[in-house]
Amino acid sequence: MSLITPKCLDSSMMWLSLYFFLNLGLTLYNKIIMAMFQFPYPWTLTAIHTLCGSIGSYLFWKLGIFKPTKLGDRESMTMIIFSVLYTINIAISNVSLNLVTVPFHQVVRAMTPVFTIMLNVAFLKTSYSGMVYVSLIPVIAGVAFATFGDYSYTTMGFILTVLGTILAAVKTVVTNRVQVGRLKLHPLDLLLRMSPLACFQTMLYSYATGEITYVIEYCHRNLTFGVFLALLLNGIIAFFLNVVSFTANKKTSALTMTVAGNVKQVLSIILAVIIFDLSITATNGLGIILTLAGGAWYSNVQLKENRKKSKIHAGESLLGTGIDKNDNELSNIKTLH
Repeated sequence: MSLITPKCLDSSMMWLSLYFFLNLGLTLYNKIIMAMFQFPYPWTLTAIHTLCGSIGSYLFWKLGIFKPTKLGDRESMTMIIFSVLYTINIAISNVSLNLVTVPFHQVVRAMTPVFTIMLNVAFLKTSYSGMVYVSLIPVIAGVAFATFGDYSYTTMGFILTVLGTILAAVKTVVTNRVQVGRLKLHPLDLLLRMSPLACFQTMLYSYATGEITYVIEYCHRNLTFGVFLALLLNGIIAFFLNVVSFTANKKTSALTMTVAGNVKQVLSIILAVIIFDLSITATNGLGIILTLAGGAWYSNVQLKENRKKSKIHAGESLLGTGIDKNDNELSNIKTLH
């Protein structure tokens, strides 16, 4: 009997668990690539990720795992804009890191769930219960304590960090929208359309910043078969992470993904402490506990609300009222990233 059943594949818990595992793994692997192999070239590394995403999604298409949706000019333009948003989000994040301290950067990025709620309420008319808002407080505060340190920044650094956080929220909402909205793109279909454009854009940025020159020099001096395999494996993990991330976003919600991102960030700190033998303060420890507890609380709140909504929808269906599945596509969360 197969362990992977259709019911299992439809479980938001399974996809969120896979997202955590792959995201944490790739985060640590990226640190290893940049430190152990002395490959400090983030734009080229991102280009490798998007190149593997392009090749992987193309192969899955040819293997018949999914069938690309036919898009019109308007929808195709949406995909181009989405890829630009993806690239700009990375660019602003990288640039802002050079103008602010890491603790300040992490704290501002922890506000992504707040911006996600604001976008959903303002543009998609989504409503949330008071308990959802309250459950986000320990998640956000926890990240602030977990990354507590030197909160220094420049004016431009502050503006770019906040802008990057808003863009991260927009990207998450748009990712959900194009998969559960009118387009209803398959996660691999979305990756197939976005990855080639994002790869081209990241390579352009690598060229514009002069990074490509150092990469070419690195290849001439240090590129071995072992380094090549390490970079290839990194790209393959990134491909599967993107597939899992898009699928989890589709089966849960934009807000759940941003909350899960905060929890993942704290779990990364825990693993870094264990693997790299780092030390943390009592304040950092309190932040870790707050974030994990807040993440669990948020999941519990959403689980209860979804069960309540399911009972209401089931009752209305029996009365023959009919429910439009897409009416609450961003607020109905199957719950536990």
